[in-house]
Amino acid sequence: MKALRKQLDKIKPQFQKGGKFEKLHSSFDAFETFLFVPDKTTAHGSHIRDSIDMKRTMSIVVIAMIPALIFGMWNIGHQHFLSIGETAALLEKFLFGLGKALPIIVVSYVTGLGIEFAFAQFRGHEVNEGFLVSGMLIPLVVPPDIPLWMVAVATAFAVVIGKEVFGGTGMNILNPALTARAFLFFAYPAQLSGDKVWIAEKADAYSGATPLAEAAAGIDTGVVNFTHSFMDMFLGVIPGSIGETSTLAILIGAAILVFTGVGSLRIMLSVVIGGIFMGGLLNIAGSNAYMDVPFYYHLVMGGFAFGAVYMATDPVTASQTNTGKLIYGFFIGLMAVLIRVLNPAYPEGMMLAILLMNVFAPLIDHYVVEANIKRRLKRLKAVKA
Repeated sequence: MKALRKQLDKIKPQFQKGGKFEKLHSSFDAFETFLFVPDKTTAHGSHIRDSIDMKRTMSIVVIAMIPALIFGMWNIGHQHFLSIGETAALLEKFLFGLGKALPIIVVSYVTGLGIEFAFAQFRGHEVNEGFLVSGMLIPLVVPPDIPLWMVAVATAFAVVIGKEVFGGTGMNILNPALTARAFLFFAYPAQLSGDKVWIAEKADAYSGATPLAEAAAGIDTGVVNFTHSFMDMFLGVIPGSIGETSTLAILIGAAILVFTGVGSLRIMLSVVIGGIFMGGLLNIAGSNAYMDVPFYYHLVMGGFAFGAVYMATDPVTASQTNTGKLIYGFFIGLMAVLIRVLNPAYPEGMMLAILLMNVFAPLIDHYVVEANIKRRLKRLKAVKA
């Protein structure tokens, strides 16, 4: 590392003001800060100092996604060999899944970071580390058989329209990864619906239906026939998006986020409570087979757990106040289940629920703050009286 540090110090003047590559300063600074901790410190005013910066925060989130990513790679291979009726070793399944997932990850990062670097150079700003997380989230919320060009188009749309037009990292009002998923869902519905894309290179005679699709089909047939058990859904040995199937792996990531203080436990728990509340109400109503699906099944179906842990807790697009986080999370869980059951045309209600609440998060915080102000003013008047 010392040799690398010396080499960077040697060429650094070329990228500073007056240097030969002055215009590429933002790109050089991005690589330098990625490899080494910045040596910049505050010089004036009072500041809170700790060991956490944006790079560390984003790195922790990426680390928390690794369990879901590793299991997702294995599950891609598992579902493939299961569909063609062949047995395979654990490593063989993982390597097959790696071959499917890795190109999607590479395309996501190359496209997104390329656009981020271009905007940073054009504006003369530093390259922020925000896309380290989005670049991993996007591959985890798409099917394993999605065409790579669609990943590139969706990533570009998410970064440009969902983020950069608002000013870049920290200024966006919508979660970039979910913006990419929503773009794919509405622009290319055939590639994000049906049974074909959820299992990579599956046999034609094999169903490949996800639990959400099977539940939605129950509205017409009058009965929901799940191919997989509740435990299968919890462990994740089911068809689905790369990183969304295993609730167990996602819970491991949630523990990392909560333990490090990066993810909000308030939001995670309130999302779960909201989902249980709406699922319970629908169980009581029970006017169709989908409504009769036990409420706790919703917690392990589709992207509910993944959205609650990695998407809803996005510190940029979520509510900031403690009370606001509870309200924000509760309505995400409530609306996710409501959309799933009452509008099966959008089987994955979690995506739309989070995006909608992203828009309302500032309003929720506004009214929470206003309520606190009114409460304190009343308290002040009571003391004076």
